[in-house]
Amino acid sequence: MKAFFVQIKCELGKAYEVASALVDAEIASEVYSTAGDYDLLVKFYVDEDEDIGHFVNQKVHAIPGIRNTFTTVTFRAF
Repeated sequence: MKAFFVQIKCELGKAYEVASALVDAEIASEVYSTAGDYDLLVKFYVDEDEDIGHFVNQKVHAIPGIRNTFTTVTFRAF
């Protein structure tokens, strides 16, 4: 499995709904509220052969209330 993080900017007043939808969809490993430019920080895992861009486009962006995302791909833990 490979891990990556997505920072999510939500429509105004929709952060809790988006966080709940991510949890309900059972696609996120961890979901955190954040302060600053983005509202949520979400950790995901996908299989080694799965395309991260396709996963984000098909599963994350499909959730209503998301305005923008910023994906950080990780390579290995130290």
